[in-house]
Amino acid sequence: MDRFSFLNAAHTAFFADLYDQYLQSPDSVEPSWRAFFQGYDFATEYNGSVDGLIQDVNDLHLQKEFDVIRLINAYRRYGHLLSQINPLKERKVANPPNLSIEHFGLINSDLDTVFEVSKMVQLNKATLKEIVAHLQKIYCGTVGVEFEHTNNEEKIKWVAEYFEKGAADISADKKKEILAKLIKSSAFENFFHTKYVGQKRFSIEGLETVIPAMHQLFDAAAESGIEKVVVGMAHRGRLNMLANIFNKQPKNIFTEFDGKDYADVADSFDGDVKYHLGYSTQTDFGDKKLSINLAPNPSHLETVGAVIEGVSRALQDKYYSDSPSQVLPIAIHGDAAVAAQGIVYEVVQMSGLRAYKTGGTIHIVLNNQVGFTTNQTDARTSVYSTDVSKVVGAPVVHVNADDTEAAVKAFLFALEYRNHFKEDVFIDLIGYRKYGHNEGDEPKFTQPLLYKLISKHQKVTVQYTKKLVDSGVITEQDAKNIEDEYKNLLEQNLEEARNNEKAIVIPFMQNEWETYKIADRKTMLADYNTNVKPELLDEVAELLTKLPNDKKFIKKTQKLIDDRKSMYYEKDRLDWAMGELLAYGTLISEGFDVRFSGQDVERGTFSHRHAVIKTEDTEESYIPLNQLKNQNGQMRIYNSLLSEYAVLGFEYGYALTNPKALTIWEAQFGDFSNGAQIISDQYISSGEDKWGNQNGIVMLLPHGYEHQGAEHSSARLERFLQLTSDHNMFVVNTTTPANQFHLLRRQMVTDFRKPLIVMSPKSLLRHPKAVSSKEEFTSGGFQTVIDDKEITDKNAVKTVVFVSGKFYYDLIAERENLERNDVAFVRIEQLFPLDKEKIKAIIESYPNADDYVWAQEEPRNMGAYSYMLMNFDLVKFRLASPADASAPASGSVMRSQARHRAAIQKVFNKLDQ
Repeated sequence: MDRFSFLNAAHTAFFADLYDQYLQSPDSVEPSWRAFFQGYDFATEYNGSVDGLIQDVNDLHLQKEFDVIRLINAYRRYGHLLSQINPLKERKVANPPNLSIEHFGLINSDLDTVFEVSKMVQLNKATLKEIVAHLQKIYCGTVGVEFEHTNNEEKIKWVAEYFEKGAADISADKKKEILAKLIKSSAFENFFHTKYVGQKRFSIEGLETVIPAMHQLFDAAAESGIEKVVVGMAHRGRLNMLANIFNKQPKNIFTEFDGKDYADVADSFDGDVKYHLGYSTQTDFGDKKLSINLAPNPSHLETVGAVIEGVSRALQDKYYSDSPSQVLPIAIHGDAAVAAQGIVYEVVQMSGLRAYKTGGTIHIVLNNQVGFTTNQTDARTSVYSTDVSKVVGAPVVHVNADDTEAAVKAFLFALEYRNHFKEDVFIDLIGYRKYGHNEGDEPKFTQPLLYKLISKHQKVTVQYTKKLVDSGVITEQDAKNIEDEYKNLLEQNLEEARNNEKAIVIPFMQNEWETYKIADRKTMLADYNTNVKPELLDEVAELLTKLPNDKKFIKKTQKLIDDRKSMYYEKDRLDWAMGELLAYGTLISEGFDVRFSGQDVERGTFSHRHAVIKTEDTEESYIPLNQLKNQNGQMRIYNSLLSEYAVLGFEYGYALTNPKALTIWEAQFGDFSNGAQIISDQYISSGEDKWGNQNGIVMLLPHGYEHQGAEHSSARLERFLQLTSDHNMFVVNTTTPANQFHLLRRQMVTDFRKPLIVMSPKSLLRHPKAVSSKEEFTSGGFQTVIDDKEITDKNAVKTVVFVSGKFYYDLIAERENLERNDVAFVRIEQLFPLDKEKIKAIIESYPNADDYVWAQEEPRNMGAYSYMLMNFDLVKFRLASPADASAPASGSVMRSQARHRAAIQKVFNKLDQ
């Protein structure tokens, strides 16, 4: 009997599907079929034919069917490398794939043969010629699709079927809509080019197709049930996008170009260049309303990608916890930036993590084939700028920007894929840049050949207009009317703008901030009621001091909880972790959420927090603060991936959107914030000043010298103090659990939000003197300055030492050792804004003091010393600190300890200065 007789009885379409399944997942195929396919692949790979393998099979056509299957799969995998996606010139690929029929054992005489496997590509018993033409059109035309790298059978099959069945034809009405947006996009750029000659606007010319494609994407998004869209993009095309997609009035853009001052904003508002500003609005798409938001961003191009993910997650948590995909994030990149900037990798890597996922992001690359003046060959090693997509197996559609309808269909595919799989998808829109990096550059200096091609290239608007005219969809006069009408609108807006005395800035996401006010320094320094009733404190403490009986925990966890119970109910000496957790619990009870992420924050890097407790046998997470009787908010705490840059950007975006959530990022060590300095500089310290956006992000930066070397000593306090100005943020270095409690609560009970930078402790987590009583939580409030409570006779004090943070405890230990009662220590808990009135009152309470000291454990050129020199003018003071240094601390424990002792001695021995 023929050992492959089962082949003759099988329907060809059946084994075609089965072989396709085998290629994606061999183990999913029945063993006898798998053995056959393995033998088939071996034979074709090493012999070039399968004659020997199926010599007992009389039907030679069966062999040919398999050859066609191999051809189809090769097109799916490699066709994008032969696609015509460059509008300027023929594409050249190193080592292009061989997709000739001969390469797959087929010959010219097979071209007219009908193959049943044509059903694999959505054709009904087509000839080989028809199959090849179909594959060429789909995979090697003006669209190239990469999807085999997804390594998921369902996704690969879904994408292949989507493209092979072909998108629905675009109706005549839709074509008119597309053309109208294309004409307006082009006219907008031309208008600026003539009215504001030489001014930077980062024109979209060469990629105008993105405007109608985005409009159709938004229209389809609204139809699919999406209610909010959050977009992040850099400069190129931003103004065009604002005018033609976000419906920002052109007159407001013109006023910004005229450089006029700002209306109806605080005096401290400095604004930003027009291509950095954000915008939020609600507009109609079809018969649905869609909230669309373009986030503000600085010139650090890809930072905004992290921010919009945080914004989107905040909206999802706040409004759509049961259907998060109703919020759609869209990240628009430049080709040079997406390939080169590491934060893109971080953001993509975050996309599937429970702490950061947003139900899929549509990434759109505006590929103009050059980065400033850098050619692609010097800008990346990868074939495509979008190869970061492979990190998460996201499909990529590369599309020629001159094929407007193909671009629209690519955008619609991306939306369908995102909505179906709730995962990221990429579009690589390949065009060119008509002018230099900005309109004042001369691009021929560096790309003369490229710009010769561009100068001769017909604009996409002209191409698409001709196509619709030739097909009878519109007339040339129709197109001219659209352009004339839009130009008239722009002229009217320009005239209105010239009559406006002030520029109007509408801050991003302002509907979320209706009850909050921009606070000045006086408001920041006011006292706020942050204490809580004893009953509420007891309710939260009860949860923190017991574990559920029906779950098994490790013995160390039980001991930790028992110690908490003892400190609260017996000793009345609450440590740092208890004070911090009580702050979160009381806020949650009062209706606030807590959003907290960072490396190891669930347990705490120094094993102190234990906000999430794991069961011993199943590693089930138990979160005590989500078991409150009055559960009016949520504790959302997550261990982050090993990232600072993208994670801090994400949390900034979250805080930007939800002022009712205490949003915290904690660095594993304070110096890890170095890796996120761009977010601190460009967003946290200056976002309110540039964009009018409030933000209550909290950064916990463990800081303190415990002789661990240069890297884990300093959170670079000096850098954050250098960023402070007028009323832009709080910088604190607290020393007691109660003060930390009141500080965190102050962040939420006010009617304003400011970033809060906390040089949170390491050694103070378990320091025997860094404890507070329950009464300190239920009365009082945050203390910006703490006077020396151990001084009984202020008249005896000759030296008043101002100090901040953990160094205070080192100094009082030495005072006890020396038995000195003439030295007082005043703790500056809040360094910015400096509470001079309270400091002045304390100074006056020491009538006989004549020696004033600023003491710090950081080297002289670091820490708060230079800041105090500029801002503390109440008395003349001397410095007690280690000498200047290049690194924050020594790597030698002995040397570090010696420097520390020397700084302490300077406090007590004035003659050593």
